[in-house]
Amino acid sequence: MTAPKPSALPAYIAVTAAYWAFMLSDGALRMLVLLAFHERGFSPVQLAYLFLLYELAGVITNLSAGWLAARFGLTRTLYAGLILQVGALLALTALDPAWSIGASVAYVMAVQGASGVAKDLAKMSSKSAVKLLAPEGAGLLKWVSWLTGSKNAVKGLGFLLGAGLLALYGYNTALLGMAAILALILVALLFFMPDGLPKGNKATKFSTVISRDKNINRLSAARVFLFGARDVWFVVGIPVYFYAVLSDGSDESRRAAFFMIGTFMAVWIILYGAVQAMAPRILRKGANDLGRLSASARQWALALVPIPALLAITVSTAGAPAPWLTVTLVLGLLVFGAIFAVNSALHSYLILAFSKSERVSQDVGFYYMANAAGRLLGTGLSGLAYQWGGVEACLMVASGLLALSAVAANRLNRSKA
Repeated sequence: MTAPKPSALPAYIAVTAAYWAFMLSDGALRMLVLLAFHERGFSPVQLAYLFLLYELAGVITNLSAGWLAARFGLTRTLYAGLILQVGALLALTALDPAWSIGASVAYVMAVQGASGVAKDLAKMSSKSAVKLLAPEGAGLLKWVSWLTGSKNAVKGLGFLLGAGLLALYGYNTALLGMAAILALILVALLFFMPDGLPKGNKATKFSTVISRDKNINRLSAARVFLFGARDVWFVVGIPVYFYAVLSDGSDESRRAAFFMIGTFMAVWIILYGAVQAMAPRILRKGANDLGRLSASARQWALALVPIPALLAITVSTAGAPAPWLTVTLVLGLLVFGAIFAVNSALHSYLILAFSKSERVSQDVGFYYMANAAGRLLGTGLSGLAYQWGGVEACLMVASGLLALSAVAANRLNRSKA
């Protein structure tokens, strides 16, 4: 794999290390909040509400983060993300169990909104840095795939970490521990972050965040539906379904359910990250051909469409939960994750390939705004679909969203690419 220039390598390592730490805490926090509040009696729709502002904040943040980075510099936006995440973790410890469900939902939504801003500031900063620090062409595809894949593997470990910390140490202790670790990383970065990232240009106007490139807009539309299709079952449907199947209400079965759900979510994300890292080899035939990679985006989206539909039919015909059904869902969703990972890695490469170096932070911010919009769509639909028709409804909605993603990807202008 072609390395960045030696002068850029320290900055690349620093950005990657900070991003890994951030994603570990982000995955852990997501699992902590989901399982802790499901235990407190929140309905599937209320659980979805806890993440809605988190995703909405991501939409707004990504729309403005590209401008913020272009104006104030990528290093400052990375620092801001870490500071906000530490604050969000500490704020969640202030939640009083005596509050009503309505007050708890409102408070956690607000704090999750701040966490959503933090995550997307860090992600936009890191992905933009890759475009500026890594080599072009096939080398760019490899470095993007590696960063994205390793990030998702770390986030997958975060899901397992969050479930384990909740089971072993409880809600508040887990949050305080994660806040302390992130604060130490922030202090280390403040002292040791090398030069190498753009410092910003205060003359940059906010209007530049809106992309006028048709390829970027079409790719962003495909991203909305792709991530909506994942989160419609991932956020609420599958964790709540597995908790109902695996726990009988006793303390021992609850702890076991936490670990099993956390393990599944972690394995899914780690597999997703591992396949993303291998995407250049999977896409080897067209790794140096931007037009061919643009054309393959539709094919990879279509390959996903039947998987959730077949799983939904299986759940519906089974009639009741059973061990074989749980195993089928796990295996089917792991296959989904592998194909989904190639789609995601391909998109992540295409957005950087289509972007111009002089406005990379704006284009990447706009694209990840679409990514966050997809997660927002999927999160809202996850609670509603599960409340209406269980996990099979979540899976059928996912299949429909994937078909829309394929339609949007099919409109990429391959001759221009």
